[in-house]
Amino acid sequence: MSGVKEGYVVTEQQYVPAEIEPKWQNLWEETGLYRTREDANRPHYYCLEMFPYPSGKLHMGHVRVYSIGDVVARVKRMQGYNVLHPMGWDAFGMPAENAAIQHGVHPRLWTYENIDHMRQQQKRLGVSYDWEREVTTCAPDYYKFTQWMFLLFYHRGLAYKKKAAVNWCPQCVTVLANEQVENGRCWRCGTEVTKRELEQWFLRITDYADRLLEDLDQLDRWPERVKVMQRNWIGRSTGAEVEFALEGRPETIRVFTTRPDTLLGVTYMVLAPEHPLVPALIEHSSERNRVEAFVEEMRKASEVERTAADGEKRGVFTGTYAIHPLTGDRVPIWVANYVLLDYGTGAVMGVPAHDERDFAFAKKYNLPIRVVIRPQDQELPTPPTEAYVEDGVLVNSGRWDGMHNREAIQVITAHLEEMGKGRFATSYRIRDWLISRQRYWGAPIPIVYCDHCGIVPVPEDQLPVRLPEDVSFEPGTVSPLATNEDFVQTTCPKCGGPGRRETDTMDTFMCSSWYYFRYTSPKETARPFDPEAVRKWLPVDDYIGGIEHAVLHLLYSRFFTKVLQDAGWVDFSEPFRHLLTQGMVIKEGAKMSKSKGNVVSPDDIINRYGADTARLFILFAAPPDRDLEWSDQGVEGSHRFLHRVWRLVNQNREVFHAPAGDQMAPAARELHRKTHATIKKVTEDFAERYTFNTGISAIMELVNAIYAYPAEADPFTKAAAIRTVLLLLAPAAPHICEELWSQIGGTGSVHQQPWPTYDPAELVTDEVEYAVQVNGKVRDHIVVSASAGEEEVRQTALGAEKIQEWTGGKRVVKVIVVPKKLVNIVVKG
Repeated sequence: MSGVKEGYVVTEQQYVPAEIEPKWQNLWEETGLYRTREDANRPHYYCLEMFPYPSGKLHMGHVRVYSIGDVVARVKRMQGYNVLHPMGWDAFGMPAENAAIQHGVHPRLWTYENIDHMRQQQKRLGVSYDWEREVTTCAPDYYKFTQWMFLLFYHRGLAYKKKAAVNWCPQCVTVLANEQVENGRCWRCGTEVTKRELEQWFLRITDYADRLLEDLDQLDRWPERVKVMQRNWIGRSTGAEVEFALEGRPETIRVFTTRPDTLLGVTYMVLAPEHPLVPALIEHSSERNRVEAFVEEMRKASEVERTAADGEKRGVFTGTYAIHPLTGDRVPIWVANYVLLDYGTGAVMGVPAHDERDFAFAKKYNLPIRVVIRPQDQELPTPPTEAYVEDGVLVNSGRWDGMHNREAIQVITAHLEEMGKGRFATSYRIRDWLISRQRYWGAPIPIVYCDHCGIVPVPEDQLPVRLPEDVSFEPGTVSPLATNEDFVQTTCPKCGGPGRRETDTMDTFMCSSWYYFRYTSPKETARPFDPEAVRKWLPVDDYIGGIEHAVLHLLYSRFFTKVLQDAGWVDFSEPFRHLLTQGMVIKEGAKMSKSKGNVVSPDDIINRYGADTARLFILFAAPPDRDLEWSDQGVEGSHRFLHRVWRLVNQNREVFHAPAGDQMAPAARELHRKTHATIKKVTEDFAERYTFNTGISAIMELVNAIYAYPAEADPFTKAAAIRTVLLLLAPAAPHICEELWSQIGGTGSVHQQPWPTYDPAELVTDEVEYAVQVNGKVRDHIVVSASAGEEEVRQTALGAEKIQEWTGGKRVVKVIVVPKKLVNIVVKG
């Protein structure tokens, strides 16, 4: 190999990972073995694991995702691809700032110390990264272009500022996007989230809702559950917008409904507590005090609590009425907890006979329940005992009685359009992406406020807007950047007068939504990336990471890519061809965590067993998309297997220099066939199906077959089988295979060898083994010619000595032959 020194071989016979692994890691680094070079003669392949937050220590989940990605990258290199396999750091974020507050350490220092430690841990794992392409999102040369991305959105009309009720974490003292609120709590610290009104920056991801939804159909190599999660988050619904006039007022209430066929079943209206009409409606109402108290209570409740399917439906009557658009009836207007301002129009029409939430609310407050749809051939009980939500025919609906409700959806909506009281409409669950954060450790938003010019974007040639070092991290400080007057006070880029910088920073998902582009040209200084380099490498061929990023990072990355496509920077619309979402590493039935006391340190495993054992176990213990149950016995077993491979080579060194023997002898032919069958199986499992556990199992079976190979049999066949073991195992256990490859005189690095290929003709066997059952239990095995007919197989099975012991003196009722697999003999007596 280029860079592997002649004679650099360990001659001792003991397998000592602590000596072998650092030696090869250092040599790989010295020679730049995994550096990505331009090579027009080889096809490009981009293998990427989601980059980590530099928390300070790798955990077993990291080991799993990096081991999976490294196997893919190593196999693709051996298959002749020019592979891009980079790594970097998602380095901005709240934990660094929290550490600064708690320990008096600057976030920059805390972050870079953690990066240094975690980089060394990754190198100890032997992961084949091109470290010359490393990116760090908190470095000015990176966040300069995160700011550039913001300006791209701004100039395209996709970034805007507005006052809005936002999710507020009182512990982290910052705003959270809807996606960052989990079960009503902050995704970072677990504190209960409240609502607060602030001026915030948003990105118009809703402008791309249809494309984000429809383009999911292109992603045929993504897990279906990820696509379902994104579809549900985008939440496109078709239906009608209906206008309800207000009694005695000029305004109207606009509602969106997917069920205009139930319009004549409306018995009340509900507004979200935050709805802007509420203060005006109750200004002169006798219910004003009750409504205001309820609204204040709802400000403190989380959206999850308010919208939970099994949660209590609560509300208060406003004392005011709307007018039904079709009947002219007075419809009481309520304020209730289960309606949110950010979903739909912030108002719903209450149809208790045909909606479960409305039914529960109406029963609680004794509101009318009017049935307008019933099954085709069945009457509903009076009064209804539950909401009827299935299809049926209209009743109590005047001219539309007897019409099927699906037809009525179209007919009634068209009628509303004719009246000027409604229209066909589409609604979405997704809301614009709130990117403002009132924290320090993030990319500053490149905006200046000028009393004369208003909102002024910082010119591109003045980027980056650098984070100042000197800010206050006192608990409760709403915006640390606002404490640095030198940062805040600036000059307006437009008129040259005094200006004030934006003191919010960007959501860290702004940084991680485009980093995979940067890896293609990380030294670029004038642009975020070189478009020509991106054309060569992207979309990413294999993207590997956790399912927890299905709605956050993956959706935002798709959004960024589409905006860059529209701006002419890229010529594709989806960033990741294949997505592999690995399962969690669990122990004692629970995800590893310090609080549960079930954490296993990767450093401890590497110190005791070596990195190859850690990698092999985590790849072998479960399919990559399933949760992996930690097993100390499994780790021991993986370590024993590597010792077996070590002994296999060291006890058979003579076969690599011995002349060929009788390669047509049965033992040699069978080992030769087994070797080719293993190559086929491992190639499919490692490079196509990504079922690494079954591929490793096949290698283990080949090792067993080599150990069972007769000592007097052809040594050339045995040597070929051992070489194949090393080549196939090298992506999973790179250090031991590199060492053993050098010991047997292999040329260059094992990782630069061509991936083994198999001959389909060699997989054809002359003989077939059958399991023979008697009354459903396996009693023997027989071997017959592959060309044997069913009758020959039947007679051979009946004539087998062990089978006759079970059939002697009994009547053979039936003999069932399953070709090339099984013979089942049924006897009585």
